[in-house]
Amino acid sequence: MTRAQPVPAKAGAAASGGIQPLYDLVMQSLDDDQAQEVVSIPLEGKSSVADHMIVASGRSTRQVASMAQKLAERIKQAGYGSPRIEGLPAADWVLIDAGDVVVHLFRPEVRSFYNLERMWAFGDASPAAA
Repeated sequence: MTRAQPVPAKAGAAASGGIQPLYDLVMQSLDDDQAQEVVSIPLEGKSSVADHMIVASGRSTRQVASMAQKLAERIKQAGYGSPRIEGLPAADWVLIDAGDVVVHLFRPEVRSFYNLERMWAFGDASPAAA
């Protein structure tokens, strides 16, 4: 990845201690459901919205919807409450707000159009990479 700063999911889960179990649950769920191009963006110090944002793609609207529903159910079953879900009917871009971890699931074309990774990496890019 040329833009430094979003952390590829396989590179390690560097979440802060308090949200680590939730973060690990989300990452495992996305892995189990074969999410593509999973990127984790640490938000501590950038936003008070959450500590981590995870961006991933599904191959189709059906896969995106299925991943979102399964993830929400797994979060609820693990005792983290019911996450808010937005965008499920169309399933081009689904947002799952689990509190300290926010997940964006996209179809690839929609993901490349919005390019959230670039927007949220603003504080991490070196002047040469900007």
